Amino acid sequence: MQFFVPVVNHQQEPLMPTTLLRARRWIISGKATPFYKKGMFCVRLNVVPSNNQKQRIAVGIDPGSKREAFTVKSASYTYCNILTEAVDWVKDAVERRRNARKARRFRKTRYREARFDNRHKSKLPPSTKARWQWKLRIVNWLIKMFPVTDIAVEDIKAETTGKKRWDVIFSPLEVGKQWFYDQLEAMDSIKLHIYQGYETKQLRDDLELKKSSSKLADKFECHNVDSWVLANNIVGGHQVPDNVSVVKIIPLQFHRRQLHMFQPSRGNIRKTYGGTRSMGLKRGSIVKHNKYGICYVGGTSHNRISLHCLGTGKRLTQGAKIIDIWFRSYGNWRIRKVGVSSIATEVA
Repeated sequence: MQFFVPVVNHQQEPLMPTTLLRARRWIISGKATPFYKKGMFCVRLNVVPSNNQKQRIAVGIDPGSKREAFTVKSASYTYCNILTEAVDWVKDAVERRRNARKARRFRKTRYREARFDNRHKSKLPPSTKARWQWKLRIVNWLIKMFPVTDIAVEDIKAETTGKKRWDVIFSPLEVGKQWFYDQLEAMDSIKLHIYQGYETKQLRDDLELKKSSSKLADKFECHNVDSWVLANNIVGGHQVPDNVSVVKIIPLQFHRRQLHMFQPSRGNIRKTYGGTRSMGLKRGSIVKHNKYGICYVGGTSHNRISLHCLGTGKRLTQGAKIIDIWFRSYGNWRIRKVGVSSIATEVA
């Protein structure tokens, strides 16, 4: 199994990926410069590439309610398999914000007056839109690193109960996926392919591949097997998966507008909470520390920054100084390798 590193030119246009060993030789000779793109190790060519020929590369997408899978593949190689956790906290966050806003209007404090001219019902609820925006962010991230030509998505259907009220009104799931398809079709030079669930199963059965029933396990057979067969059906080239390593991505939850704790502490003082900046650094950014290595930025307290493990999310320290931190890349998720992976995060 070969490990691949995304390559871009000096104008940040994606080129065909290269092997890890060749990328190392380029870096040592000064032919390329290493950098991170939200956790993915990439190289940028400092010279004019000798060959601009690009192969057909497809991205297979298997949506889900709890886990979602993405596969980037050409006819020759499977470059990466990505397993993500879905964004499922928005509905509860909107409800907490609504309750807090109502509570402020009963306290003797400043509050925003109720506005009635903006009560237009949106076609897409915030929780549903956040789920499909998360998929779109992953796709845009992959397109910036790989010269993608095709995107294959497994279509999902909303179950109906047969009642008139449910059948007349579109479900948020149906409206959300159509918004997602419209965004993909608007992309230049990328062709969208939509497969039904039974078609995906038939492709999997034709290759004699098994899908695990453990939907929450971090394995290739759980969700990435479907995203792989979708991408392989577009570009072809394999009868068995050549790369079954998985990279897991977990989105970070930021409290952007919650400036203090909901519950006051002793003395009726509300502690500061939320925001997206930590002493000039954007929270979630990938940094390098003298002692803790590659990690990401959390909150701040007493002119010190908390750093967290990029793989597990565990807090490493609360006392990091800004002078001991080197910025690497912006990020809004944490990433870890499941087994052997094509993401060479150890090459800094």
